[in-house]
Amino acid sequence: MGTGGQRGSGPAGGKSESERLREEQEALDLAADWADISQGLRKDLGQQLHSQWIKPIQLGSFCKETGTLDLHLPTEFSANWVADRFADRLSLAWKIARPDVRNVRISVPPGRRAGAGIRLGRDEGARRPNGEAAFAAQPGDAIGMGAAEMGGPGTNGFGIGSIGLDPSLTFTTFVTGAANVLASNAAQRMAATETPQFAPLYLKAATGQGKTHLLHAIGHSYLTAHPRARIFYCSAERFMVEFVQALRQNQTIEFKARLRGFDLLLVDDIQFIIGKASAQEELLYTIDALLAEGKRLVFAADRAPQALDGVEQRLLSRLSMGLVADIQPADIELRRAILEHRLQRFSPTNVPADVIEFLARTINRNVRELVGGLNKLIAYAQLTGQAVSLQLAEEQLTDILSANRRRITIDEIQRTVCQFYRVDRTEMASKRRARAVVRPRQVAMYLAKVLTPRSYPEIGRKFGGRDHSTVIHAVRLIEDLRTRDADMDGDVRSLLRQLES
Repeated sequence: MGTGGQRGSGPAGGKSESERLREEQEALDLAADWADISQGLRKDLGQQLHSQWIKPIQLGSFCKETGTLDLHLPTEFSANWVADRFADRLSLAWKIARPDVRNVRISVPPGRRAGAGIRLGRDEGARRPNGEAAFAAQPGDAIGMGAAEMGGPGTNGFGIGSIGLDPSLTFTTFVTGAANVLASNAAQRMAATETPQFAPLYLKAATGQGKTHLLHAIGHSYLTAHPRARIFYCSAERFMVEFVQALRQNQTIEFKARLRGFDLLLVDDIQFIIGKASAQEELLYTIDALLAEGKRLVFAADRAPQALDGVEQRLLSRLSMGLVADIQPADIELRRAILEHRLQRFSPTNVPADVIEFLARTINRNVRELVGGLNKLIAYAQLTGQAVSLQLAEEQLTDILSANRRRITIDEIQRTVCQFYRVDRTEMASKRRARAVVRPRQVAMYLAKVLTPRSYPEIGRKFGGRDHSTVIHAVRLIEDLRTRDADMDGDVRSLLRQLES
């Protein structure tokens, strides 16, 4: 979550280094508090309500004088909905977390209030070369929430970054592995010059696995291959909001005509269109009209079409008639590759290999949390001047790590290592120095540090009351051996698979 803080008064250049660092630390603390509050609300409200209404909240500014904290949502519709139903709960949670927060204000970000979304009326500044009026996104539209039309440079006066697609979400920045190769290849085929063999494309993935990234990438790539193309990108929620507005303004004919004039339709979070009969019917007719003209359609959701509750059968049939491409949870190899790719953005920041391995193994629920954890760790290191280390990662990412960790115990690790190396369990705590005993004991200490939240002294106590320095030596030794000894690396990888399965 970004903090969006505008805390100080006066130009940034007039602040001392200590003031700047203090404000940056306050922003980090605010973000950490929000992460804890959000996690608590997810447990209270359930995954679906949290994902739809709480997760999109972005931190705004915090005024210390009045004790007012701004929380922003991308649309007036969602801001009003959250304010009506969750304002008291959010206010109480913040007051418990931070006594200096006395008021919580829920709204859209400044600059988004006036006319965000589709402009249905004719706008001379948004005319296409042939004189036809076009949909146009407001310059401040948020990614994924505003409906957006784009064409080649100069078509509507807005740059790519202001029309709804994130310029960083391209095929170049999408890391491919066994878990997502089908969806990635299908997305690239959908954006290619030649006509795809399947239509529509339906991307199915759990939260944070990359389906929205692929939607944005398709839009960018298609526009590169077809500079004059008209592309419509929105969330299912935004589609419903705009359709209802058109109904109220008696502009449904214009809405339908323009919607069906696009060459590529991209709709995210299609699961949120459930239960809306009129919107479902309009989407159904739009799909039929676009497919009949050979246009391209891509949908994304967190479940398969057949698992969408409350969706009219004819619409389910249209959604599943092309290709349903699953994106599976990223495996350990893909998570490593994503972290290595992400690190290129932070050069020359040095992130040790053991930290990358630790993050890749521990943050395994979704890619968004994985990248967010790396971002938070590097930001903290840069802002405080500390070096990135395994200890710093454990200290600063406790909320993310605890949510992802399977509760592997040191006893379980010792038992598995003893079975693997065929040594007696009592050797884990014995004083024997024979190599056949010491090495398995050191491997078990290393795995205890990698796979559990236990400190060095706690681990030492579980291995016969050994000093924390002995554990540190064992961890560093095994890390070094893994880089030089292929057999040792193979043993550790095999043990990790057993323990994490």
